[in-house]
Amino acid sequence: MNDFWTTILDFAQTTTTRVGKQLMQDFGQVQADQKADGSLVTQADKWADQEIRDAIASNFSGYGILSEESDQSFPGTEWCWVIDPLDGTTNFTRGIPIWTISLGLLYRGTPIFGYVYAPTLNQAFHGFWAGSSGLVTPTGAFLNHHPIHTSSDSPSNNHFFNLCSRSTAAIKNGFPCKIRMLGVASYNFLTVATGATLGGIEATPKVWDIAGAWVIVQAAGGVWSSLKSEPFPLSPGEDYSDRSFPTLVVSRPELVPVFQPFLEGVKI
Repeated sequence: MNDFWTTILDFAQTTTTRVGKQLMQDFGQVQADQKADGSLVTQADKWADQEIRDAIASNFSGYGILSEESDQSFPGTEWCWVIDPLDGTTNFTRGIPIWTISLGLLYRGTPIFGYVYAPTLNQAFHGFWAGSSGLVTPTGAFLNHHPIHTSSDSPSNNHFFNLCSRSTAAIKNGFPCKIRMLGVASYNFLTVATGATLGGIEATPKVWDIAGAWVIVQAAGGVWSSLKSEPFPLSPGEDYSDRSFPTLVVSRPELVPVFQPFLEGVKI
């Protein structure tokens, strides 16, 4: 790994670890306010957002920042960090220990590096995905620096598939796996990357929910299937505050037609 990518990885790890330590102090102890879109936000979200943005500004001069809690328009810079300072605020507020800090690094509007940290679980995911960028990057997806890969198993009632709260219409007779609902978009998809689940759907994820996981899932061998419009590359000047990107993620291409018929009743 060359010095640039080592710097990127070290920055993501150091920053999310530091922010995560403070969030652990606030976990289950803070009150939440409701935003215009109905989602929750706490002072912890806002603090984490500011801390991460300040760290980026100090270390990566000229890089853009797109964040759930502040700058929601893509600045069109060649390099841009996308931040979700606290993915799973409802879980965080209620004391349920599944929530993450998510970072994605975009090159010309498309993620090529993702880092997602779950402090309560002591799990740090990262991955590199050069795609069609033309850049030379490291390869692979990792959990706590150990390589991860999606499952090659076939569906059964001893395997899992993740839903979000807006996709329960997929639950029909004959669904080929057991259902789980974790409440965190990034973690939903990362369980596919580790091989713990065979697939997952998010009906209304925003770009900051998926930027980090988008890289890691594909680097782990998973299939990212957009159910409406493709999220990347982002468009300069576009406000992403009210745009969602319904997504199906599965462990291998053969499973897309297995699960897709069950999603027909899901509103996206």
